Amino acid sequence: MSQRASALKTYKLWIGGEFARSESGRTYEVETAKGRFLANVPLASRKDLRDAVGAARKGQTAWAKMTAYNRGQVLYRMAEMLEGRAEELAGVLAESTGQTIASARAETVAMVDRWIYYAGWTDKFSALVSSVNPVAHPMHNFSEPQPTGVVGVVCPDEAPLLSLVSLIAPILAGGNSVVALLPERHPVPGLALSEALEVSDLPAGALNFLSGRQAELLPHLAGHVDIDALELCGVQGDRRGIEIAAADSIKRVHSSPMLTAKEWATEKGRGLGFIEPFVEIQTVWHPVAW
Repeated sequence: MSQRASALKTYKLWIGGEFARSESGRTYEVETAKGRFLANVPLASRKDLRDAVGAARKGQTAWAKMTAYNRGQVLYRMAEMLEGRAEELAGVLAESTGQTIASARAETVAMVDRWIYYAGWTDKFSALVSSVNPVAHPMHNFSEPQPTGVVGVVCPDEAPLLSLVSLIAPILAGGNSVVALLPERHPVPGLALSEALEVSDLPAGALNFLSGRQAELLPHLAGHVDIDALELCGVQGDRRGIEIAAADSIKRVHSSPMLTAKEWATEKGRGLGFIEPFVEIQTVWHPVAW
């Protein structure tokens, strides 16, 4: 009786609304929690990062022009797509991290719920951060939030599906685009998640996923002049060099708290505080009509 070899999954980067191999052709091996081979994943290069940032800039323009209500509808549609792949994602997550299938299913459900949560925030957060300002002139003075632009996100290893969504969904909800560096140890859940994006209504380039070596990619992400802000939640150790590189192009640098896997599923892992750092407050003066 003949035996057949398994058809192992081939993962690719997600750049500009398309699956792409690393331009260098490099890959690196990712192992399961038990030390077995899991997958060869792309080792993104500096060129891949530049391509992702260029795509994010184009995608952000289209995404920001949509109404807040429509952005919410798109995020909700993405949650629907992820719901349909929940069992597959849970299996990938369990194999990658070593958690039980029951625990992986619980994280996947929480991840879908988190998408829905931020889909609901898109047309509501503006009312909480806007203001009408009193001035001593015959003028109306309004302050309202606007998207920051292109945001680079460094994702943590803990709860690699839930933490990923907990960081990128609020940034998208604010009208920004994202270039996400997936966790080096557990990139596969994020790459699997990207496969649900192909049939979503998210504009091409609004969300981009890169897998690879953080030490190789992060300095270029921090120094890229077309990145407007950084979310450094997944960065451990000294960040001084990153902050210095970011300062050259006056980037906003923010770091959400480094939570445990359990904490990401609680109120600590969500809220307006994840949206607000990536909006700019624009103030408008308007003469009072007599």
